[in-house]
Amino acid sequence: MCLSVAARAQWFETKFLILAMALPLDPETITHGIQLAVAPVFLLTAVSGMIGAVAGRLARIIDRARVVEDRARDSADADFLARAATELGELRLRGQLANSCIALLTSCAFLIGLTIILLFLGETTAFQSARWAVGGFLSGVVCFLLALLCFLAETVVATRLLNFHLLRRH
Repeated sequence: MCLSVAARAQWFETKFLILAMALPLDPETITHGIQLAVAPVFLLTAVSGMIGAVAGRLARIIDRARVVEDRARDSADADFLARAATELGELRLRGQLANSCIALLTSCAFLIGLTIILLFLGETTAFQSARWAVGGFLSGVVCFLLALLCFLAETVVATRLLNFHLLRRH
C-alpha cells in the first residue's frame, strides 16, 4: 500500500491535530510546567555528585582488598593473616555499605526523574498527578536520606579501620 505524497501529508496532519488536542500547547502552561519541574533537578545534581564520590570510594575499597588478598597469599605469618582476614571483613562491610548507598542514590534519581515527568504532565495535560508527584518526591528524599546514612556508616567503618600501632610504640 503506497500512499501519495498528498495522502501522507494529510495523514500526518490528522495525527498532529489529534496529538495537539490531547496535549494543550499553551506556552504559559508549558513554561509553568517547566518551572515546577526544575526544582527537583537540583536534587538530581546532588545525587549525581554523590554517586560519583561513593563510586570512587568503592573503587578504592576494591583496590585495597585486592592488595590485602595478594599479600595474604604470599605470607605464612599467622599474625599477619589474622589481621588481613579482619581487614578483608571490614572492607567487605564497607563495600556492601557503598553498594547500598549507590543503589539508594540510583533509586532516588529514578524517583526524582519520575516526579519531574509527573509534574510536567500534570501541568500540561488533564492528568491528575499531584499525589503521585508528591509520593515520588518524598520517596526520593527518603532514599537520599537512607543513602546518606549508608555513607556515614561506611566512613565510620573506614576510620575505625585505621591502625595506629606505630604511634602507640613511641
